[in-house]
Amino acid sequence: MTQICQRMYIYFLTFTLPTNVERDSGQATSEYALVMLAAALIALLVIAWATGGGGAGKIGQLFDRVIDSVTAKLP
Repeated sequence: MTQICQRMYIYFLTFTLPTNVERDSGQATSEYALVMLAAALIALLVIAWATGGGGAGKIGQLFDRVIDSVTAKLP
């Protein structure tokens, strides 16, 4: 009798388990890879902007403003 109950329990579990458990096994790895690719792309765009087309001048002006405001607050 216990074998029949065990078989029925296993049979019930196999049909009630979520079916997406096996399909989602590599999802975290692929999401991580996509996030890393997006971060690398953003970093490359920022570096290209800062070193090339006018970004260097804007960054220099920003540093000048920060240094001027700090030195203005010194006694």
